[in-house]
Amino acid sequence: MRQLFLLRHAKSSWDTPALADFDRPLAERGLKAARFVGRELAARDWLPDLALVSPALRTRETWRLVAAELPGHPRATFAEPLYDASAADIMNEVRRADPASGCLMVVGHNPGLENLAKQLAGPRSETKARERLEEKFPTTALARFVFDGDWSGLASARLTHFLRPRDLR
Repeated sequence: MRQLFLLRHAKSSWDTPALADFDRPLAERGLKAARFVGRELAARDWLPDLALVSPALRTRETWRLVAAELPGHPRATFAEPLYDASAADIMNEVRRADPASGCLMVVGHNPGLENLAKQLAGPRSETKARERLEEKFPTTALARFVFDGDWSGLASARLTHFLRPRDLR
């Protein structure tokens, strides 16, 4: 059984309007939320062995804070195609993931991440998780999917959890 986590970056700062979108850092609220998610992953023993992270500053900072709460040192790659990616672009990166990885996390952006989560959620998905996902995919939200098979053949999966920052406090 493989696990896929889709994590939207934490809340970013708009304090410097002239800053390019790619270079926006996390807001204080985002810093706290990313740590909460990392602690929750560790507490549930949901430990990614590989993370595919958009190279934007806010996604890199989100991953750094999440990973700091996890035991060990999960590998991370910063994949250029994940910045401002469509659902199809993200899926392509997932399908190219290391076949030896059993638990993969993608740290990315909306709307691509949300669209992919909705496309992946198969008919056996948990009802409450699907309802939350359909409502909104806010910053620092985490969708957990499980499936049998290889990354290269992923088309549908079972959404088991959809956690939002407000669920973790």
